[in-house]
Amino acid sequence: MAKKTIRLLMPQWQGGNNPNYSFGAKLLAWLAPDNDQPLIHVPVQAYDGTPLENENGINGRKQLLEQLEAAQHIIHAYKPDRIVMFGGDCLVEQAPFAYLNERYGGELGLIWIDAHSDLVRYVGYDNGHTLPLGNLLGEGDEEFAKRVKIPLKPENVFIAGLAAPTEQEAKVISEEFQRLGIAPAEQDTEMIQRLGIRTAGTEELTNSTESIKEWIKESGIKHLAIIHLDLDVLDPKTFRSILFANPEAPVNYSPEGTMQMPQLLNLLKELSEETDVVGLGIGLTP
Repeated sequence: MAKKTIRLLMPQWQGGNNPNYSFGAKLLAWLAPDNDQPLIHVPVQAYDGTPLENENGINGRKQLLEQLEAAQHIIHAYKPDRIVMFGGDCLVEQAPFAYLNERYGGELGLIWIDAHSDLVRYVGYDNGHTLPLGNLLGEGDEEFAKRVKIPLKPENVFIAGLAAPTEQEAKVISEEFQRLGIAPAEQDTEMIQRLGIRTAGTEELTNSTESIKEWIKESGIKHLAIIHLDLDVLDPKTFRSILFANPEAPVNYSPEGTMQMPQLLNLLKELSEETDVVGLGIGLTP
């Protein structure tokens, strides 16, 4: 029996507090090749010039929760076997990936291709796109995490392309954090170690993807895998359509990605050969 696949377009911008994400999501969906899969629009409150309200440490919390519930409602109405998500900020991944983990009995594997972990929220940098993976694991923000019926198993998560700051970047970020009074609630490296999440940086993956293949075998992920792709994993010096490439952008709170497009395409190809990919989400950069 053929599996049912749907495409979702969720031009959410509030998670990154950047209205440009709406256009980026629509562009991603437009660039995708046409097929017989339905493209379903998740309603998102458009930017009208009004600043987002900071509610309990997250900008636009009310809108984000409403949009999360709208996505959940649509997905459960269609009951798909596979989902392709065009975002928007990375918080759009919560609804489809939480559903797919339910759909496959809590045994889903997740490849998080991202320069950043998306596990923790930084106090003072109050954008919800910093913690979708934390929410999916039952951590993150309590109000978002409780909407994940079956949290992902940490041993079923692999973060690929995780960037480490250079000594100079670390110094600049630290100074900027101090100036703005920003402090991490928990360093993502501490959470990764506490939960035992497997990771590999871009340099390691340049030489071999064996660490991911070994994880798939050891975790028993034989048929199912979700892939989250944040475009910020790419090197901004060669892929210019990301915020890290903007020379006038304010200081970034995280290191830049270094992956090259051919390497990313090869990684996706190899993953699709190793597992049955039931979910693909593309999110835009911080």
